[in-house]
Amino acid sequence: MDKETTQKIISELRENSKKRKFSQSFDLIVTLKDLNLKNPEEQVEFYTELPHALGKKVKVAALVGPELKERAEGIVDTIIAQDDFAEFKDKKLAKKLAKDHDFFIAQAEIMPKVAAAFGRVLGPRNKMPNPKLGSILPAKGSVEPLYKKLQKTVRISGKKAPMLQVKVGTEDMKDEDIIENITTAYNQIEHHLPKEKGNVKYVLLKLTMSKPIKIE
Repeated sequence: MDKETTQKIISELRENSKKRKFSQSFDLIVTLKDLNLKNPEEQVEFYTELPHALGKKVKVAALVGPELKERAEGIVDTIIAQDDFAEFKDKKLAKKLAKDHDFFIAQAEIMPKVAAAFGRVLGPRNKMPNPKLGSILPAKGSVEPLYKKLQKTVRISGKKAPMLQVKVGTEDMKDEDIIENITTAYNQIEHHLPKEKGNVKYVLLKLTMSKPIKIE
């Protein structure tokens, strides 16, 4: 992906976008072709770590037993101890927890209890602790490196429609950091496609409230 072209598009989006009361996100959009999304092998679903945090704090909750609870204290945003899981039988409370957090980590030894207590709410929202993401830790696991990694991690998914959209930064970030995030995200997307670049139709960039601009 050409850095100079990407820089011009970022500048154009910044200049032409109406000022909002919030920091808009930069979203990379990749439209796909020649894929049979009914075939699970051609669906796209993965996590990737970007070079830079996304300009907005990523909130992480830990679902833990007493061993990992001590290690998570002072690091994650919310800790739900195993003894308190029963409270989340209240679906409203569980939904609020899911809405308020971007990622969930869990202690491996109690994963069956985590699944029983939170699976019905976190599962459909794709927020269950996930071994592919590295978010299931042993009792003596190290929480801080995972927390820092999640601040730069995005989920890229395309299972139903031939289009991928991923947040790569915000207006508050430096252009060079946004460009590095865009390059990493695009390269990972291409790598995960069966025909790599052959499955890419268009690449576009947009702000939250703007129209997308095609990256040639």
